[in-house]
Amino acid sequence: MDIRHLIYFLEVAHRESFTKAANHLFVTQPTISKMVKNLEDEFGVELFDRTGKRVQLTDAGHIILKHAEKIIHSFQNMTHALDDLRDLKTGSVRIGLPPMIGSRFFPKIIGGFREQFPGITIQLVENGAKKVEEEVGRGLLDIGVILLPTDEELFNTYSFVKEELRLIVHPSHPLSGRKVVKLSELKEDPFILFREDFALHDRIINACLSVGFQPVIASESSQWDLISEMVAANLGIALLPETICAGLDPLRVKSMRLIDPIILWQLAIVWRKDHYLPFAAREWIRYNKTILKEV
Repeated sequence: MDIRHLIYFLEVAHRESFTKAANHLFVTQPTISKMVKNLEDEFGVELFDRTGKRVQLTDAGHIILKHAEKIIHSFQNMTHALDDLRDLKTGSVRIGLPPMIGSRFFPKIIGGFREQFPGITIQLVENGAKKVEEEVGRGLLDIGVILLPTDEELFNTYSFVKEELRLIVHPSHPLSGRKVVKLSELKEDPFILFREDFALHDRIINACLSVGFQPVIASESSQWDLISEMVAANLGIALLPETICAGLDPLRVKSMRLIDPIILWQLAIVWRKDHYLPFAAREWIRYNKTILKEV
């Protein structure tokens, strides 16, 4: 067994699919299947139940998963420390970005960073904020951008945006002429939400429950521009951050302040407190702090 066996095993476990794991690692499915089978033969146990549509960890697989993550974490720390010792000014940084956040804030930052550090490879992973937070916590990503609050005992944080969510409606909506709307006034409206792996999904639903109603969900998406287009097509209402609403066409959708409660959208760069950060990751954080003002 070598470290690649554990890396391939972890990828299959996290993605619950040999095909998805192989695609992400840029290897063939037979290669990754063989590596997992070698691991099973070495330990004398089956690590995955392959009978369903998704592969699931067996009891033995869960035990291996727990220890494999620690081994990979230690191995990565050792590798990063050696790179720093050699002062190569190269390497890679694994960054998790929710699609809405990445497209809005980071293209210019990524371009500027690459100009300063052409030897550093930036590996971008687009997922909802909940998934990004989970993968930073598990050591699968070096750095992520998430929605606060988070576990401050586990993560270092650098907050750079703090806004309110605003309501957007079709111009024909009865509330379209208002400047301020209470959340409870939307109990009869169909909501267009972000998908479940986005932190705003749960936050909006919980806010609705807090004022006495379960929102009717008309549709879900991972893209803020598709959400706004669905509102423009009069398919429902949506709650989006101020930054996004400011760029929408006021002739196609109407935006207004939402109160009782105010739902905050506070973004932060996060990284593990107990995780050794390589040169590339440290420089990424430093560079972002020169561009993004802390709030």
